[in-house]
Amino acid sequence: MPPMKAVLQLSIHEERIRKKAFVTVSRCPGVTSITIDDKTGKMTVVGEVDVPVIVMKLRKLCNTEIVSVEVVKPPEKKAEPEKPAPPKPAPAPAKPGEIVAWPVQMNNPYQYHPAYANSYYQPYGNSRFVTDESNCVIM
Repeated sequence: MPPMKAVLQLSIHEERIRKKAFVTVSRCPGVTSITIDDKTGKMTVVGEVDVPVIVMKLRKLCNTEIVSVEVVKPPEKKAEPEKPAPPKPAPAPAKPGEIVAWPVQMNNPYQYHPAYANSYYQPYGNSRFVTDESNCVIM
């Protein structure tokens, strides 16, 4: 879904309702920016949003009408010339008789590592064990 800019007309008479409307729209997924003009009562919502869903949520708070909806074109990026990467220095060869330790390669910090296999799935000390035979719970 391309980014959209929706202008909504709200009938806001209290500061409390204005804050609730702002929070309600900000919780919708895909919202990039929100602006409210207090004088005219217009709210502008920008982002990859579903406008009818936002209107449906706002109608629970106040009278809401869609003024305009338009697709926002992303700004054109200027092509920058690529800079050549500086050459990397070659690693120094190991001296004779020196022991080279190979480090463990972990590309992803959340990658599985066998050293943590036993400690990860251990039950906590305050676990519950429920047995169906005698209907008793041990805490």
